[in-house]
Amino acid sequence: MANLFSRIKNTVMADLHEAMDQKESKNPIAMLNQYLRQCEQETEKVRKLLERQYNLKEEFAKEFQQAVGLAEKRKHQAEVASKAGETELAQFALAEHQSFTERAKRLEASLDQAQTGLKDLERKYGEMKHKLKDMELRRMELMGRENLARANHRINQVLETNGDSSQPFSRFSEIENYLDCLEQKVNSSYYRSTIDARIAELEKDMKLQESKSI
Repeated sequence: MANLFSRIKNTVMADLHEAMDQKESKNPIAMLNQYLRQCEQETEKVRKLLERQYNLKEEFAKEFQQAVGLAEKRKHQAEVASKAGETELAQFALAEHQSFTERAKRLEASLDQAQTGLKDLERKYGEMKHKLKDMELRRMELMGRENLARANHRINQVLETNGDSSQPFSRFSEIENYLDCLEQKVNSSYYRSTIDARIAELEKDMKLQESKSI
C-alpha cells in the first residue's frame, strides 16, 4: 500500500512539474514574476523573524539586568542580616543571591547567543535583500529585451510583404493602393467637372493672342 501511494505521489508530482514547464515555456516572464513573488514572501518572513529575534534579545537583556540587580541586592541584604545577627535571614538572602547569580549567568549566555544569532540573521537578511534586488533588476532587463523583441517582431510583420493579403502586414500596402486609386478618381472627377471652363478660358486666351498679332 505504501508503494502504491508513493507511485501515485510521484505521478502527481511529475504531472505537476510537466504542467509548470509547459506554462513556463509559454510565458516565462509570468513564471519569473511568480518566482520573485515567492522570494519576496520568503524575505518578508525572514524580516519578521529578524524583528522577533531583536525583541528576544531585548527581553534577554532586560531579564539579565534584573537578575544582576536582584543578585547584588540580596548580597547586600545578606551582609546586613549577618551583621545584625539574623543568621537565618542572612542564609535566605545568600541563597537568593546564589539563585539570581546563576540566573544572571544563564541569561548572559542566552543574551550572547541571541546577539550572535541576530548579527548572523542581519547579515543573511541583507544578502537576501541584495539578491532579491539583483533579481528584480535582471527581470527588468529581461522584460526590456522581450519587449524590444516583441515590438521588432510586430514591426517586421507590418512592414514586410509576402503577397498574402490575409496577413496583418499587408494592410499598409492595401491602404497605399486604396489611396492611389482614390487619388486617381478624385483627379478624374476634378478634370471632368472643370474641363468646359478651362477649354473656354483657353479659347479666349488664344483669340486674344490672335487679335494682338494682327
